[in-house]
Amino acid sequence: MHTDIELLARHWSNERNAPHILPAQHDLLAAILDHLRRQSDAVQLLRGDPSLSDDEHLRITLVQLDIERVKFIVRSYVRTRLYKIEKYARYITANADIQTRLTAAEREHASRHADLTDRHFNYSVLQSLPEPQRHLDDETPYYMPPMMSSPDVTRPVFVHALEDCPPVVLPDGTRHEMLKGHISLTHYSVVEHLVARGEAELV
Repeated sequence: MHTDIELLARHWSNERNAPHILPAQHDLLAAILDHLRRQSDAVQLLRGDPSLSDDEHLRITLVQLDIERVKFIVRSYVRTRLYKIEKYARYITANADIQTRLTAAEREHASRHADLTDRHFNYSVLQSLPEPQRHLDDETPYYMPPMMSSPDVTRPVFVHALEDCPPVVLPDGTRHEMLKGHISLTHYSVVEHLVARGEAELV
Protein backbone atom coordinates (compact mmCIF):
# COMPACT_ATOMS: atom_id res chain seq x y z
CA MET A 1 0.00 0.00 0.00
CA HIS A 2 1.23 3.49 -0.84
CA THR A 3 1.10 6.24 1.75
CA ASP A 4 -0.76 9.47 1.03
CA ILE A 5 2.58 11.27 0.64
CA GLU A 6 3.78 8.74 -1.94
CA LEU A 7 0.52 9.07 -3.85
CA LEU A 8 0.77 12.86 -3.80
CA ALA A 9 4.37 12.71 -5.05
CA ARG A 10 3.23 10.54 -7.97
CA HIS A 11 0.34 12.86 -8.84
CA TRP A 12 2.73 15.82 -8.55
CA SER A 13 5.19 14.21 -10.98
CA ASN A 14 2.40 13.33 -13.40
CA GLU A 15 0.94 16.84 -13.23
CA ARG A 16 4.30 18.50 -13.84
CA ASN A 17 5.06 16.34 -16.87
CA ALA A 18 1.64 15.97 -18.51
CA PRO A 19 0.83 18.58 -21.17
CA HIS A 20 -2.76 19.08 -19.99
CA ILE A 21 -4.34 19.28 -16.57
CA LEU A 22 -5.08 15.98 -14.83
CA PRO A 23 -7.97 15.12 -12.50
CA ALA A 24 -7.80 17.05 -9.22
CA GLN A 25 -6.82 15.10 -6.10
CA HIS A 26 -8.98 17.14 -3.73
CA ASP A 27 -9.61 14.49 -1.06
CA LEU A 28 -5.98 13.37 -0.99
CA LEU A 29 -4.75 16.96 -0.74
CA ALA A 30 -7.23 17.76 2.04
CA ALA A 31 -6.10 14.72 4.04
CA ILE A 32 -2.44 15.65 3.67
CA LEU A 33 -3.02 19.29 4.62
CA ASP A 34 -4.91 18.16 7.72
CA HIS A 35 -2.03 15.83 8.62
CA LEU A 36 0.49 18.66 8.12
CA ARG A 37 -1.49 20.95 10.42
CA ARG A 38 -1.58 18.33 13.16
CA GLN A 39 2.12 17.54 12.75
CA SER A 40 3.07 21.22 12.83
CA ASP A 41 1.00 21.80 15.98
CA ALA A 42 2.65 18.82 17.66
CA VAL A 43 6.14 20.03 16.70
CA GLN A 44 5.49 23.52 18.04
CA LEU A 45 4.16 22.08 21.29
CA LEU A 46 7.18 19.81 21.76
CA ARG A 47 9.67 22.56 20.94
CA GLY A 48 8.44 24.45 23.99
CA ASP A 49 9.08 21.54 26.35
CA PRO A 50 12.27 22.31 28.35
CA SER A 51 12.59 18.71 29.53
CA LEU A 52 13.42 17.32 26.08
CA SER A 53 16.88 15.85 25.51
CA ASP A 54 19.21 16.81 22.67
CA ASP A 55 18.36 13.58 20.85
CA GLU A 56 14.65 14.36 21.08
CA HIS A 57 15.25 17.87 19.76
CA LEU A 58 17.15 16.34 16.83
CA ARG A 59 14.23 14.02 16.05
CA ILE A 60 11.84 16.98 16.18
CA THR A 61 14.08 18.84 13.73
CA LEU A 62 13.99 15.87 11.35
CA VAL A 63 10.19 15.79 11.57
CA GLN A 64 10.10 19.52 10.80
CA LEU A 65 12.31 18.97 7.75
CA ASP A 66 9.96 16.27 6.50
CA ILE A 67 6.99 18.60 7.00
CA GLU A 68 8.73 21.26 4.90
CA ARG A 69 9.47 18.68 2.19
CA VAL A 70 5.80 17.75 1.94
CA LYS A 71 4.78 21.43 1.96
CA PHE A 72 7.09 22.00 -1.02
CA ILE A 73 5.40 19.18 -2.97
CA VAL A 74 1.94 20.53 -2.11
CA ARG A 75 2.84 24.08 -3.17
CA SER A 76 4.46 22.91 -6.40
CA TYR A 77 1.47 20.68 -7.22
CA VAL A 78 -1.01 23.51 -6.68
CA ARG A 79 1.12 26.03 -8.61
CA THR A 80 1.48 23.64 -11.54
CA ARG A 81 -2.29 23.24 -11.76
CA LEU A 82 -2.80 26.99 -11.45
CA TYR A 83 -0.30 27.61 -14.25
CA LYS A 84 -2.14 25.21 -16.57
CA ILE A 85 -5.55 26.63 -15.64
CA GLU A 86 -4.45 30.16 -16.52
CA LYS A 87 -2.56 29.12 -19.65
CA TYR A 88 -5.47 27.08 -21.03
CA ALA A 89 -8.37 28.97 -19.43
CA ARG A 90 -10.32 29.49 -22.67
CA TYR A 91 -9.71 25.89 -23.75
CA ILE A 92 -10.90 24.61 -20.36
CA THR A 93 -14.06 26.72 -20.29
CA ALA A 94 -14.93 25.51 -23.79
CA ASN A 95 -14.39 21.82 -22.94
CA ALA A 96 -16.89 20.20 -20.57
CA ASP A 97 -14.85 17.01 -20.24
CA ILE A 98 -11.75 18.89 -19.09
CA GLN A 99 -13.81 20.87 -16.58
CA THR A 100 -14.70 17.64 -14.76
CA ARG A 101 -11.02 17.32 -13.85
CA LEU A 102 -11.10 20.58 -11.87
CA THR A 103 -12.42 21.43 -8.44
CA ALA A 104 -15.26 23.94 -8.17
CA ALA A 105 -12.79 26.65 -7.13
CA GLU A 106 -10.51 25.83 -10.08
CA ARG A 107 -13.42 25.95 -12.54
CA GLU A 108 -14.46 29.33 -11.19
CA HIS A 109 -10.90 30.64 -11.48
CA ALA A 110 -10.62 29.36 -15.07
CA SER A 111 -13.89 31.06 -15.99
CA ARG A 112 -12.88 34.38 -14.40
CA HIS A 113 -9.43 34.28 -15.98
CA ALA A 114 -10.84 33.52 -19.44
CA ASP A 115 -13.36 36.34 -19.09
CA LEU A 116 -10.73 38.85 -17.95
CA THR A 117 -8.40 37.82 -20.79
CA ASP A 118 -11.16 38.19 -23.38
CA ARG A 119 -12.10 41.62 -22.07
CA HIS A 120 -8.46 42.71 -22.06
CA PHE A 121 -7.98 41.61 -25.68
CA ASN A 122 -11.21 43.29 -26.72
CA TYR A 123 -10.32 46.57 -25.02
CA SER A 124 -6.65 46.73 -26.02
CA VAL A 125 -6.68 45.24 -29.53
CA LEU A 126 -9.82 43.75 -31.02
CA GLN A 127 -12.06 46.81 -30.88
CA SER A 128 -9.61 48.56 -33.22
CA LEU A 129 -9.75 45.81 -35.86
CA PRO A 130 -12.22 45.45 -38.74
CA GLU A 131 -15.56 43.96 -37.68
CA PRO A 132 -14.93 40.42 -39.06
CA GLN A 133 -11.82 40.16 -36.88
CA ARG A 134 -13.23 41.48 -33.60
CA HIS A 135 -13.54 38.15 -31.83
CA LEU A 136 -11.47 35.27 -30.53
CA ASP A 137 -13.21 32.56 -32.52
CA ASP A 138 -10.70 30.00 -33.76
CA GLU A 139 -13.12 28.88 -36.46
CA THR A 140 -12.36 31.96 -38.53
CA PRO A 141 -9.51 31.84 -41.09
CA TYR A 142 -7.89 35.04 -39.81
CA TYR A 143 -6.06 33.59 -36.84
CA MET A 144 -2.98 31.53 -37.51
CA PRO A 145 -1.79 30.19 -35.15
CA PRO A 146 -5.09 29.67 -33.28
CA MET A 147 -6.04 32.25 -30.68
CA MET A 148 -7.00 29.56 -28.16
CA SER A 149 -4.03 27.79 -26.57
CA SER A 150 -4.54 24.06 -26.15
CA PRO A 151 -2.28 21.34 -24.68
CA ASP A 152 0.05 19.56 -27.08
CA VAL A 153 -0.65 15.87 -26.42
CA THR A 154 2.00 14.89 -28.98
CA ARG A 155 4.70 16.24 -26.67
CA PRO A 156 7.30 13.57 -25.81
CA VAL A 157 7.35 12.36 -22.21
CA PHE A 158 9.29 9.83 -20.17
CA VAL A 159 6.95 7.19 -18.78
CA HIS A 160 7.73 4.58 -16.13
CA ALA A 161 5.67 1.37 -16.20
CA LEU A 162 4.42 0.50 -12.70
CA GLU A 163 3.25 -2.91 -13.91
CA ASP A 164 3.23 -4.97 -17.10
CA CYS A 165 1.11 -2.81 -19.40
CA PRO A 166 -0.81 -3.77 -22.55
CA PRO A 167 1.18 -3.00 -25.72
CA VAL A 168 0.81 0.57 -26.96
CA VAL A 169 0.74 1.70 -30.58
CA LEU A 170 3.36 4.31 -31.47
CA PRO A 171 2.66 7.11 -33.98
CA ASP A 172 4.41 5.14 -36.75
CA GLY A 173 2.05 2.20 -36.20
CA THR A 174 4.49 -0.12 -34.43
CA ARG A 175 3.54 -1.83 -31.17
CA HIS A 176 5.64 -1.19 -28.09
CA GLU A 177 5.83 -3.45 -25.04
CA MET A 178 5.95 -1.68 -21.68
CA LEU A 179 7.04 -4.10 -18.97
CA LYS A 180 7.07 -3.32 -15.26
CA GLY A 181 10.00 -1.09 -14.30
CA HIS A 182 10.85 -0.03 -17.85
CA ILE A 183 11.13 3.66 -18.76
CA SER A 184 10.16 4.72 -22.28
CA LEU A 185 10.18 7.98 -24.24
CA THR A 186 7.11 8.49 -26.39
CA HIS A 187 4.28 10.90 -27.18
CA TYR A 188 2.00 11.65 -24.25
CA SER A 189 -1.07 10.68 -26.28
CA VAL A 190 0.34 7.14 -26.60
CA VAL A 191 0.43 6.52 -22.84
CA GLU A 192 -2.22 8.93 -21.57
CA HIS A 193 -4.66 6.09 -20.83
CA LEU A 194 -2.00 4.17 -18.87
CA VAL A 195 -1.26 7.19 -16.68
CA ALA A 196 -4.99 7.75 -16.11
CA ARG A 197 -5.42 4.13 -14.98
CA GLY A 198 -2.39 4.27 -12.68
CA GLU A 199 -0.50 1.63 -14.66
CA ALA A 200 2.31 4.05 -15.49
CA GLU A 201 3.69 7.34 -14.21
CA LEU A 202 5.43 10.27 -15.85
CA VAL A 203 8.99 10.99 -14.75
